[in-house]
Amino acid sequence: MTDVPVTTTIESTRLTEGTVFRQGVVCEHRDGTVLLGLRNQTGYRLSHVTPGIVGLLHRLTGEAVPAGALADGLDEREQRQLPRVLERIAPFLARAQLVDGTALLSVEATAPVEPYTALPVRPDQPVRLSKFTLLRRREGALVLETPLTAFRCVVRSEAAAAVVSALAGTATAAELARPGLPAEAVAELLGHLVGASFADAGTREADGDRFAADDDEVLRQWDVHDLYFHSRSRLGRTDEPYGGRFPHVGTIEPLAPVRPAPIGEPIPLHRPQLDEILSRDPSLVAVMEGRQSIRSYGEQPLHVDQLGELLYRTARVRGVYGPRPDQKMPYAGSTRPYPCGGAAYELELYLTVRRCVGLEPGVYHYDAAGHVLRLINEDAETRQQLIDLGSLSTGGEAVPDVLVTVTSRFQRLSWKYQSIAYAVTLKHVGVLYQSMYLVATAMGLAPCGLGSGNSELAERAFGLDPLRESAVGEFLLGSAPEVRPAPESARGAADWRPGNDPQWQQDVRHLLP
Repeated sequence: MTDVPVTTTIESTRLTEGTVFRQGVVCEHRDGTVLLGLRNQTGYRLSHVTPGIVGLLHRLTGEAVPAGALADGLDEREQRQLPRVLERIAPFLARAQLVDGTALLSVEATAPVEPYTALPVRPDQPVRLSKFTLLRRREGALVLETPLTAFRCVVRSEAAAAVVSALAGTATAAELARPGLPAEAVAELLGHLVGASFADAGTREADGDRFAADDDEVLRQWDVHDLYFHSRSRLGRTDEPYGGRFPHVGTIEPLAPVRPAPIGEPIPLHRPQLDEILSRDPSLVAVMEGRQSIRSYGEQPLHVDQLGELLYRTARVRGVYGPRPDQKMPYAGSTRPYPCGGAAYELELYLTVRRCVGLEPGVYHYDAAGHVLRLINEDAETRQQLIDLGSLSTGGEAVPDVLVTVTSRFQRLSWKYQSIAYAVTLKHVGVLYQSMYLVATAMGLAPCGLGSGNSELAERAFGLDPLRESAVGEFLLGSAPEVRPAPESARGAADWRPGNDPQWQQDVRHLLP
């Protein structure tokens, strides 16, 4: 990464590859020992470091040093040591592109990967930013990031910022040239952006510029936010703090394990008895095989006792415990029927009731600790908007008895987890969906999980601050229709192709309520 200088002489301007410490590196020298730190991550120690090497390391924290000048000022022994030192500290280094000794930008790896190769770009060749490239502020600098590769580009000059911003459209190096930065130098700079996947190089044709990415069927099917979210919530391409790191211990108090109940008169719900459930519930295999998304409902509405039983079996608070600092749990947790990372249980349930025997139409919050409902919004128009949205998410096929909106108290997770908090809450939504599906099937109800919703509408209806709590899932419930829909295997469709024991689903139907 740092051994071979890349130098091109263009008019009076030199475009040079150099070396610099990556963003956020701290270098300290104590009694012959150099301590390197990267943000709040574990430090690195170099012992018996000579004064010349110490001086070079301190230079790298503040400026980019041309690769050919790394050994300047070092004695013969230090010059022999230099390659070994650079190899040891390679994770802290970045490749910098310099013009007349001034760094335009630097590219740093965000994971242990092979260095990228700068690609040739002609001065008249069209270039644009990749649709997956994001421009944002990070540690006081402007950076480019992409989920396509494990690199970050730090913009270190106004000239580079002007080049990058112009690539929001399509431009050539010749068009981006400016005094002190001729077209050939810009072209080589663009070659680094293209080589590291921040930009696309295309071809100029009579009917317009063409780019290979536009014809890539895989890339075309990825949305920017989906791919970025995927790459940043998994290890492999990110160097951001990751996992259960407890970044706010000692500075911010964790949220309570159970959400404080909203103001309102509690409406007690039915509490089922375990023995009674055990005596009538179908087996697990019958429920799993017989589970279906049902979007039609019976003439008789859902009953409030059925609603109470389902909520009790899927979402009630069994109890609260902690904190347990000796077990790396410096916060209180709770236990509920579905699994949850860190016992955080950040999910809340809000019920929009259209028809339910024993319960007036309205918008309710489910208090999982008290197993009660509280009416929080009785506006008929808002209630209808929520029901209509639930129906729209099924293509207008379903008009549910009850819409269950799942919200997340985000800080309950982000107090502990970094980079993965939102991904974890979506996993929790999935296991709650499955729990509700299975219990509803065992009870003979009509369940259907939804893939989308309107967070703005939910926040307004429930009176929520969207940065503190917002909708992350929706689930439809209703009474079962008089005739359960036939599974695909029994519909006789011409396009049905059987796989592994599809008859199981049909065979267990008589075991379900």
